[in-house]
Amino acid sequence: MAKNLVIVESPAKAKTIERYLGKDFRVRASMGHVRDLPLRKLGVDIENDFRPTYTLLAGRKKAIDALKKAAADADTIYMATDLDREGEAIAWHLCEALGLDPARAKRVVFNEITRQAIQEAFAQPGSIDMDKVRSQEARRILDRLVGYKLSPLLWKKVAKGLSAGRVQSVTVRLIVEREREIRAFKAEEFWRITAHLRRPGEKQVFKALLAEVDGQKFRPGAEADAKSVGAAMRQAAYRVASVRKRRALDRPSPPFITSDLQRAASTELRFGAKKTMFLAQRLYQGVELGPEGSVALITYMRTDSRHVAPSAQAAVRDMVTQAFGADYLPDRPPVYRSRDRAQEAHEAIRPTDVARTPDAVRQFLDRDEARLYELVWKRFVASQMKPAEWDVTEAEIEAAGGGRRGLFKARGRVLVYDGHTRVSGVRLGKDEQELPGLAEGEALDLATLEETQHFTQPPPRYSEATLVRELEKQGIGRPSTYAPIISTIQDRGYVEQEKRQFHATDLGEVVTDKLVEHFPKIMDVKFTSHMEEELDKVEVAKVESLKVIREFWEPFSEALQKAGEEMTSAKNNIHEEAGPCPECGKPLVKRWSKRGAFLGCSGFPECKHTQPMEGEARPQAKPTEHKCEKCGGTMLLRLNGRGEPFLGCENFPKCRSTLPCDAEGNPVKPEPTGEVCEKCGAEMVVKRGQRGPFLACSAFPKCRNAKPLAGEKHAGGKKAASTGRASAGGTGPGPDLSGRPASASRPPKAKAEPTDQTCPDCSQPMVIRSGSRGRFLGCSGYPKCRHTENLPDDLA
Repeated sequence: MAKNLVIVESPAKAKTIERYLGKDFRVRASMGHVRDLPLRKLGVDIENDFRPTYTLLAGRKKAIDALKKAAADADTIYMATDLDREGEAIAWHLCEALGLDPARAKRVVFNEITRQAIQEAFAQPGSIDMDKVRSQEARRILDRLVGYKLSPLLWKKVAKGLSAGRVQSVTVRLIVEREREIRAFKAEEFWRITAHLRRPGEKQVFKALLAEVDGQKFRPGAEADAKSVGAAMRQAAYRVASVRKRRALDRPSPPFITSDLQRAASTELRFGAKKTMFLAQRLYQGVELGPEGSVALITYMRTDSRHVAPSAQAAVRDMVTQAFGADYLPDRPPVYRSRDRAQEAHEAIRPTDVARTPDAVRQFLDRDEARLYELVWKRFVASQMKPAEWDVTEAEIEAAGGGRRGLFKARGRVLVYDGHTRVSGVRLGKDEQELPGLAEGEALDLATLEETQHFTQPPPRYSEATLVRELEKQGIGRPSTYAPIISTIQDRGYVEQEKRQFHATDLGEVVTDKLVEHFPKIMDVKFTSHMEEELDKVEVAKVESLKVIREFWEPFSEALQKAGEEMTSAKNNIHEEAGPCPECGKPLVKRWSKRGAFLGCSGFPECKHTQPMEGEARPQAKPTEHKCEKCGGTMLLRLNGRGEPFLGCENFPKCRSTLPCDAEGNPVKPEPTGEVCEKCGAEMVVKRGQRGPFLACSAFPKCRNAKPLAGEKHAGGKKAASTGRASAGGTGPGPDLSGRPASASRPPKAKAEPTDQTCPDCSQPMVIRSGSRGRFLGCSGYPKCRHTENLPDDLA
């Protein structure tokens, strides 16, 4: 029996660490967080110094019971959760759940999961840092207060099901304000004149832009002015007035911190922030590298520090010397400055072993893992190399003729020493050029001259990369929160992405306006940043957490009480253009839901008529010759949310009978197979769902047995490992992996979203799925593992 128990968050991390500890250690996983505030209660005693009440998370009892049993047989227990405040809080909650004294539990932290780092950490264990725990707890309490106090107000004043967040709502405000800047922007016309020049007798042509005319800055706003000057410049003689040459250093970018990694992965790999962090988590915890077993490839991925360990710098300098030569190394290893609030005990994101090149590990990784690892590896190696050197030439060219005197400017550069670009690559702007060897006073020939029309541009919409940059610049959130923030504001329907750019929805604008009007301090960017700074101070024991919570709560509670009385409702604004309700004649009003605005009868709930806003086409249901088997009503041909046809009873919602059908409304009958259901003895039939055909019992709904169709392939060409837990009553909506029948009018989303959590039953990653009752956590190993959980607040 092992003497020491080591507890980590995930089985993947446990497997990697166990390789480096001796037989006296057992490494077990908690499967992430084990306790949190209750799901359907506030869980914070405001009158008693904001004391929180914690409950065991759904699905964690089995893991806790196993850990208790293992702890009972261990002499020493080590908490080896992640090194940030979230990991510290998990360690403390584990102690509470297991009945351990946090002061006695040994705490080990490490920035990378390598043999040396693990052995050093276990040689010098510490104790749980309660200041970090209090900082995380204060954040959780503030987020809960905002979410559970503001959301009911929005339900009452705007629409049911809406929610607000301390940081997320401020992020939405940034996007809303940018959208309004774009709307208010008025483009101004301007013109440019570009001369294409060359030295006499040579073929090489270079571009020069007209900067001055007759000693005045040139930027005409009308075509006539540009054409007039252009005509004169076509008659002019060109001469080089001056040439300046200089050597410019192009220094490498520093190694990645979290925000840098998310931005680079977005712009270069087109990864979303959530996907980037999911892949980075796997690379950090360990991947199977053939005979080597599970190996961690990168250091901890949630960091705002650019510090690099001396041992890592020594290793990369040896590698660069061997691969490219000592000339590519600076005399001393470079030191990069972190931002003011960075935790210098952390490191930048880098490879754990720079000798594992992207080519060496590519065969063991999936495509996206390999691409992200290559991004990290190249950035780190390049950051330790010499700057590249460019010869930059700037020339001024005079043009005299046609009664006008113009001054053109040309710029070009040539790479003379590649330096870090040997690894990072050379990046050239679209207008960059190489100038010929120009001499002051020499004449030039005009090849062509063009006048081009341009317009000033509005500020661009935020992409994921620029939004992360703005959040970091404004001090909103922290490295570990950027991905959840971006995911949450989209899930809530406040913003949408189109062509990889965010724009605010109508709902997002309505909610933001009401929050800004009634909660100006809470929605203020500077106040939000100030609160983040105060919470950071709690972590280093400079401020008490209770003081920070009270500083937030006092103005918030006052505004909350006032808003409850004064906030106008967005539910019942009579829409004059819409006219009367077609069913009862009462005025139609504009209402809101999580999906946006719609028109509803002001006589609700007596009259429940609704219709889309003007300009939003909604397909009308068409009657068919088929009758409902349940109530005898006429079956109507309808379209579900994906635009797919199905038959629905005309007596909906009293009768919810549906049938799958083809485009013409003909029912699609299940195909008999002759196979007998092993559960009830009825015949198994072939049905079709969102993911393709599957076998289901013909006795549905009495028997809900369903299974994959042997040999069936998905669209991607791979044989189906599962078809989902399909609703055997029809083929329209497809399988719902929650185990609940899917709605024909609101089908589940096919694409599962990755999370950092792991399944407590089988240790595979948990993913976010959508079913007929909303989003939930489900095991990615379905159907072999059917574990599901309610979605935590921070992912809802």
